[in-house]
Amino acid sequence: MSRGLIAIGIVIAAGYSNPARGQVSATTLVIGLENVVEYQVDTSDLSKWGTNPNVTSGSIGKGVGIGCSGFQVVVYGDIVSVNGDPARGTYIGRGVGLCMSPTPTPGVGTIADVSANSLRDETYYILQSDGITPIGTIMVNGLNGSVSPLTPGPPPGGQDFAIVGGTGAFLGARGQKGSGNGGLTGNLAASITEDPANRRQHGGGHGSFTFYVIPMFRPKVVITPNGPAITHSTDFSLVSSSKPATAGEILSLFATGLGPTRTSLAPGQPFPSNPLAVVNSPVALTVNGKAAEVLSAVGYPGAVDGYQVNFRLPPDTTKGTVFIQVSAAWISSDPVSIAVQ
Repeated sequence: MSRGLIAIGIVIAAGYSNPARGQVSATTLVIGLENVVEYQVDTSDLSKWGTNPNVTSGSIGKGVGIGCSGFQVVVYGDIVSVNGDPARGTYIGRGVGLCMSPTPTPGVGTIADVSANSLRDETYYILQSDGITPIGTIMVNGLNGSVSPLTPGPPPGGQDFAIVGGTGAFLGARGQKGSGNGGLTGNLAASITEDPANRRQHGGGHGSFTFYVIPMFRPKVVITPNGPAITHSTDFSLVSSSKPATAGEILSLFATGLGPTRTSLAPGQPFPSNPLAVVNSPVALTVNGKAAEVLSAVGYPGAVDGYQVNFRLPPDTTKGTVFIQVSAAWISSDPVSIAVQ
């Protein structure tokens, strides 16, 4: 680590004190799914579960002698994208039939002031596009299917799910989930007797869900007494009006709230200097809304919640004041401005 980096570390140390945060706005995540299949528990004979190699059809609502209330389902699906970026992972859900309605069908539904088909718990385990590196999980719970009346807030699309927590980059997340972009379409329902090992071969539903996530922490560019902690990589002097950046230049940004690193650390343990702790989540940076090349994103050595992001200003960056935002796991910081000559 150079003397310049040590110097800037002293300047911005106060920015890493992580003071108490107030309420923050929600971040929108659109999670794309494929091969989603709902396996309906339509037989009590456990010896038949998962034994049929063929495509089957679920029996719920088809008059098989099982009332809708209490009907059990388990759901699996593949995560393929987040906000349009390639991703991997698994969607898992479990549900119990409710068939609630102010005017239920005798012998099938349940009388209630609210209409809903089922109560569900869901987990979205998100990996990077390599299918190996975990980013984090989001857990939701709530009412599913033709929910009425709809609760206030972001458009739920016939669902009423609360984000009840998360892990990794989404530790402590809360918020709301809805069908958003139309939810899922395609062949979704199968019998519990169908072999789920063939789920991808047989295919299933596809589409996306929209999440309005209020994270427990979010990226924040450190602010020094002389402006944002964005430096020239050559000598780690602050970018300023008297020493502006130039288009195509490599700069270093210092931030908090970029989340876990690939080096496993206990809570409160400072980041090491050798090897450097690489940020686990996808890190992106924009300049005036245009993507910039991120060269590296690591935990700042000796800091507990401090990170260094090296990036290149786009070669076509216009002169004057530009606005920069950094994001980790698709959660963005507030913009800061620097001067470009």
